[in-house]
Amino acid sequence: MKNNKLNPFEIDFDSYILQSEPEKQENGKLWQTAIGLQQVDGLTPSKYLYETAKRNIDGEITIEEAKQLIDSYYESKQGRTDDEDNAEEADKVSVRIREILAEKTFSFTPDLLLSIHKRLFKGVFYKVKAGHFRDYNISKREWVLDGESVLYANSDMIRQTLDYDFSQEKSFDYSKLSKKEAVKHLARFIANIWQIHPFGEGNTRTTAVFTIKYLNSLGFEVNNEPFEKNSWYFRNALVRANYTNMNKGIYMNTEYLEKFFRNLLLGESNELKNRYCHIKYKEIGDKSAINQKIGDKSAINYKDMILEYLKQNVQARTKDIALYIGLKESRTKDYLSELVKEEKIVANGANKNRTYSLK
Repeated sequence: MKNNKLNPFEIDFDSYILQSEPEKQENGKLWQTAIGLQQVDGLTPSKYLYETAKRNIDGEITIEEAKQLIDSYYESKQGRTDDEDNAEEADKVSVRIREILAEKTFSFTPDLLLSIHKRLFKGVFYKVKAGHFRDYNISKREWVLDGESVLYANSDMIRQTLDYDFSQEKSFDYSKLSKKEAVKHLARFIANIWQIHPFGEGNTRTTAVFTIKYLNSLGFEVNNEPFEKNSWYFRNALVRANYTNMNKGIYMNTEYLEKFFRNLLLGESNELKNRYCHIKYKEIGDKSAINQKIGDKSAINYKDMILEYLKQNVQARTKDIALYIGLKESRTKDYLSELVKEEKIVANGANKNRTYSLK
């Protein structure tokens, strides 16, 4: 069924998928997925990226030429704002995802994760080295967990843990499983890989690209639409699949991720709403109540979280703070502006070099 809601720049990829010849259809699907995955980090590609994608789908330029155009576009821009920095990341990573997904190659090893991460984020991240496992422990506040964090793998055990999970999956026998049982198992495997969180940044996008490649290698015809339209749900479902709090009666639960994968692989139409993943959704019950809770500041005091983060970090960029508190950058900026007005923090510098510190 065609989705009539166009992207912000009125380029209707759905029309390519539904009405074009097979090559254009495939390119349209790949671009939709690549662009949609930027949502997991609250990023929006630029108008130039959409225009470049359209030219590639129409056969005017190759994917290599598209990459070169995007790189040249940002090399020529000076004095960029934070929003333009975010668009640069979204643009560069989108075109790289499109390139990787089109390649008919696959290697079922942890080294493929390293390779995907390096190819996606080389020259994009400034705080982490692309294609290298993190060497420090991390935690991330999650809206879906009411401000709690998943327990990620210890940095000194990343390689060993990945090797174990990959070896277990490689030897697993799918032959006696139904398709739904296979999907349930796959959901748990992918959730385990994500929980390891091998990289300082870019884990969800790396996991998503690996997942699509792996599913293709297993012979599944992947419906990319869930990744394009529900990538934020995908991340929230991964979070819920890896969180346990026995004191609150909450346990690791792959049901949300399974619904995503059943849409992805079996053509089902399960409703994928982020609010369903929230740990208090069933407790609150009423949809209007959970929406109100999402809309106000009662679920998590984000301002206090920002102040807490700045106590530990002398200066920080919007992007770093957003990653810590688990919000999109646009929403994080609203809280930062309020804290500046309240004279609790100070904004240092301008545009892409702006950082924040305690007053």
